[in-house]
Amino acid sequence: MQDIANQMGCSLHKIKYWMEKYKIPIRSISEAIYLKRNPNGDPFKVKEPTSNEDYFLRGLGLGLYWGEGTKANRLSVRLGNSDPALIKNFIKFLIRRYGIDKNDLRFGLQLFSDINPQEALKFWQKELDVSKDRFQKVIITPSRGLGTYRKKVKYGVLTVYYHNRKLRDLICEELKVLGFCG
Repeated sequence: MQDIANQMGCSLHKIKYWMEKYKIPIRSISEAIYLKRNPNGDPFKVKEPTSNEDYFLRGLGLGLYWGEGTKANRLSVRLGNSDPALIKNFIKFLIRRYGIDKNDLRFGLQLFSDINPQEALKFWQKELDVSKDRFQKVIITPSRGLGTYRKKVKYGVLTVYYHNRKLRDLICEELKVLGFCG
């Protein structure tokens, strides 16, 4: 409505008045911003499985999100883990199932203070074939002494981010239909 008011050279209140008078549905701010940022529609498209491999990847990806994903964040699809193969398969799932652009993915890295940040960052960049600019600031947590985590978390915990609320809701709905989420 503000864009219309700006184009017409009038107040937001005037636009709101006329929309209400003629019962023109008003979008939420969230929906308006989403449409403005995605003028060509959603940046993803659900692709139905056509092969056994597609069905397997769908099940794997949904299972990974159910078990390792951050469902509490309502604005993006997030999954964190220390296993590069797991992360790569989840990315493959997002690309093949939903047709996302890999360049839209962002990454976060959490390390213990006894892990070399540059070495860990280079490891993940190479493993995932992504540039450094796609990573957020590395989070370093103080080590709590000698532990068995050192072999498991040699290069930290990587979180994959795909910032799209609609896709996050779609994945959660798929899990709900399958009876995995309430």
